[in-house]
Amino acid sequence: MPAHRFAFRFDPAFRVPLALLGIRPQTCAVLLDDAELVIRFGRWRLRTGRANVVDAQRGGPYHWWRAVGPHLSLADRGVTFGTGTTAGVCLRFGTPVPGLAPGRWLRHPAATVTVTDPDALLAALRRTPADRHRSG
Repeated sequence: MPAHRFAFRFDPAFRVPLALLGIRPQTCAVLLDDAELVIRFGRWRLRTGRANVVDAQRGGPYHWWRAVGPHLSLADRGVTFGTGTTAGVCLRFGTPVPGLAPGRWLRHPAATVTVTDPDALLAALRRTPADRHRSG
């Protein structure tokens, strides 16, 4: 069971187009526990060890054509899993990970997620193992 589950923020204007891709509130979440980070985004999955997340920054607002749906950045091969334009979190990885395509040929050095509470995700990522064990 993950220690934290972060839902995606779905802007009303994009709900129907995203649903056509299988991207709905019940098929999307960021899951974070002591060992790993998992991003579920419709049929797409990104999984990495928690220790591989080396930086996280709040971002946004975004242009809809760059942030809504699954996107690959041609500049740095980063992936965006977006459901809105308001705000999100950019996660940087020490070792790039697969996410958009099956197999290992396309790896992403970063992932942006448009969760409902970016600050809560950032706070959870910044907690050290000692902090997590002290709080119960």
